Amino acid sequence: QVQLVESGGGLVQAGGSLRLSCEASTRTFSSCVMAWFRQAPGKEREFVAAISWNGGRTYYADVVKGRFTISRDNAKNTVDLQMNSLKPEDTAVFYCATPGPGRPMLTMRVEGYEYWGQGTQVTVSS
Repeated sequence: QVQLVESGGGLVQAGGSLRLSCEASTRTFSSCVMAWFRQAPGKEREFVAAISWNGGRTYYADVVKGRFTISRDNAKNTVDLQMNSLKPEDTAVFYCATPGPGRPMLTMRVEGYEYWGQGTQVTVSS
């Protein structure tokens, strides 16, 4: 089992920055692909970013490319999402997710992820 806990959400003005963090409670974190998704009210959950087990590969949704950066610290079992130049349309609940250990493929499909955090709200005011 993998438990994920997100933190760092909040209210920010357009153009501002936030840093989300996700802590995983698993001994196999260093072998897990990690990702961030988000879900806005009335919309489907959508992919934001993913990172390989050693941080060597990253993958971003086009709408956040150049503004968001995903990173991980395997010594601390954490994955972060640095969000800059935030826009009102970034408002959503952000979720940390992982397919679990031993599944190395980076994917943007919701179905590719088995474990999810409870989510953290990000609100960007105009």
